[in-house]
Amino acid sequence: MQIGLLAGLDRPDAGTVAWSGSPDTGAARRATYLGFVFQSFYLIPELDALQNVLMAARILRPPGAADLARAKDLLSRVGLAERQRHLPAHLSGGERQRVAVARALMNSPRLLLADEPTGNLDEQTGAAIIDLLLGLSAETKTALVLVTHNLAHASRCTRQLRLHLGRFE
Repeated sequence: MQIGLLAGLDRPDAGTVAWSGSPDTGAARRATYLGFVFQSFYLIPELDALQNVLMAARILRPPGAADLARAKDLLSRVGLAERQRHLPAHLSGGERQRVAVARALMNSPRLLLADEPTGNLDEQTGAAIIDLLLGLSAETKTALVLVTHNLAHASRCTRQLRLHLGRFE
């Protein structure tokens, strides 16, 4: 199964995708059940780090004071409290990915999907992002599906599945 199917972004040729026994019913369901961290960050260039994190809440509702406080807390937890008003163009690749991690956790998802989250980063920054993902997912009790070609990163996960010629091994 590819990450797009699991995320509800692609439709299966047959069958259904269900989370906790309920079928995918659109963006609001995905926004409450899933958090996404992609290789390419996908931050909105015109919005600062804080507003990018708040975009996850905007899918569900206009953000309120509690959402603003949570977004600031998440940015602090990923080490970016002092950079929350910076635009993505003024952030390093590692900082952009940390904003993406905070955004993915904004709605307190049950499942965090990380698709090659270190692919655009140098080795040291990539290792720091894996530390962050593993630490925050454990701390928040959020399941993590990490898709990676990096065997060192994969070996740090509790369970590994290898996709070979379209089949899991």
